[in-house]
Formats: sequence, structure tokens, C-alpha cells
Amino acid sequence: MGATKFLKDVSTEMKRVSWPKRKELVRYTGVVIATVAFVAVYFAITDFGISELIRAILN
Repeated sequence: MGATKFLKDVSTEMKRVSWPKRKELVRYTGVVIATVAFVAVYFAITDFGISELIRAILN
């Protein structure tokens, strides 16, 4: 009986959730993708810089 009650409670809670509208969802998705891209580029540049610095020190 515990699993059945749990699933009923989950169903009830999911109906209470305030889901974002499509326009908000698209905007939030764009923000997430832009942020991930920025962080990826930042770390790629940082990694390249540190690699070049280490290569210069060792040579």
C-alpha cells in the first residue's frame, strides 16, 4: 500500500506545480544553452593558456 499512496501523492503534487509557459521555457532554455556555451569556451581558453604556459616553462 505504501507505493500506491506514494504515487497518488506524487500525482496530486504534480497537479499543483506551476509549469512555465512555452515562451518562458524557450527563454530559459536559451539562457541555459548560452551559459553552458560561455563556460565551455572560458574553460577551453583557460586550458589552452595553462597548457601553453606549462609547455613554455618545460621547453
